[in-house]
Amino acid sequence: MDSTLPAVAEELLKEIKKAFQETSHVPDDLLLGLKFIFGPSAVPALDLVDQRSVTRVMSPSGRTAYQVLGSSGKLYTCYSSCHFCTCPAFGFTVLQKSESLLCKHILAVYLSQAMGACQELSVSEEQLTSILLAEEEDEG
Repeated sequence: MDSTLPAVAEELLKEIKKAFQETSHVPDDLLLGLKFIFGPSAVPALDLVDQRSVTRVMSPSGRTAYQVLGSSGKLYTCYSSCHFCTCPAFGFTVLQKSESLLCKHILAVYLSQAMGACQELSVSEEQLTSILLAEEEDEG
């Protein structure tokens, strides 16, 4: 699987980042583009960004993952490098039905990166491993 978003989505996220750096807000035309490209995930993703629900988890070796506190109160682990999220919506609407490019959690990760709104958490290698393995234990 190609690990990049379609070019139009990548370009839109770059434009959002540029606009936010220059003016500290996202113009309406880019918000409309976000809604057009990402559909029903756009507004909930923006809500997650506003609530500062995205945390970048980093280990000393440089490995990173993102954790997003979902609207239900559950913590989901996201991997922006391969566009994967542990939420049920990702498995169903993105992988099974191909109805959406991303779930709201991954989109929130990208938007948080663009707007500089990620929380930062440094953890040990062992702690990061526990975070990554916790998802498998929940499912098994």
